[in-house]
Amino acid sequence: MTQTLSRETEGTQIPATPTRSALALAVSDYRVLIGRNIKHITRNPEMLIQAVSLPIVLLLLFRFMFGGAINLPGMAYIDYLVPGLVVVSIGFNSTSTVVGVAADLTNGLVERFRSMPMAGSAVLVGHVVSGVLRSVISLVVMVAVGLAIGFRPGGGVLGWLGAVGLLVLFAAGVFWLATLLGTIAKTIEGASGLGMILVFIPYATSALVPTASMPGVLRVIVDNQPVTVLIDAARALMNGLPLGSTGWLALAWWVPITVLAAWFTVRKYHQRAAV
Repeated sequence: MTQTLSRETEGTQIPATPTRSALALAVSDYRVLIGRNIKHITRNPEMLIQAVSLPIVLLLLFRFMFGGAINLPGMAYIDYLVPGLVVVSIGFNSTSTVVGVAADLTNGLVERFRSMPMAGSAVLVGHVVSGVLRSVISLVVMVAVGLAIGFRPGGGVLGWLGAVGLLVLFAAGVFWLATLLGTIAKTIEGASGLGMILVFIPYATSALVPTASMPGVLRVIVDNQPVTVLIDAARALMNGLPLGSTGWLALAWWVPITVLAAWFTVRKYHQRAAV
């Protein structure tokens, strides 16, 4: 972040050197800010506990307390449950990102970054990438615990790679939305409240129960919302079931959502930082 190349920051021009491009300098800034947020994870036991313990608690709770009351033709409930709970845990983990972005904007850290010749979006990218890494940790933990209590997915290697790819795309979209909420929030307390939006959205899906038992209007809404489509695609890929059109629909929803969320977040961040 301290290199000298032609970069515009706060209306000044930094002298250029022929050795490194603007893109290389921006990537270096992203790497530094990603490392900053990863260190926050490793040095903050509460964040690690949240990322690891929540998947275990939810999985054991639904598997042993509610699983006996749900009968699915041709599929064990645990095989149905694990992909949905991965998505639920991603939404839950996004709350710390909302609060973290709001804290950076309100405690003076961003003002210090603005005095440096660095890419402004690096702050946001650092939060998003560290959030996706927390989600990957949750995924690994949940699958490991699921295998210990009866999860027996029938999907092959390609199916699992496809499912993980969709879940990483979903996590990227969710964490960009989380950073957007963080830039909107005026206070850290307000950011905590806004983060609950992302916590509850995955519950209004097919994550925990099939939609066939839902009332007509609610079922239509749930079946056609973007999170349900992604869960159904990931579940089919993990369990070796027919994918149908859910894979393409998941991509059609979440690629634009991620791109638009990133664009609006960067725009809002620069507006906040300029005040």
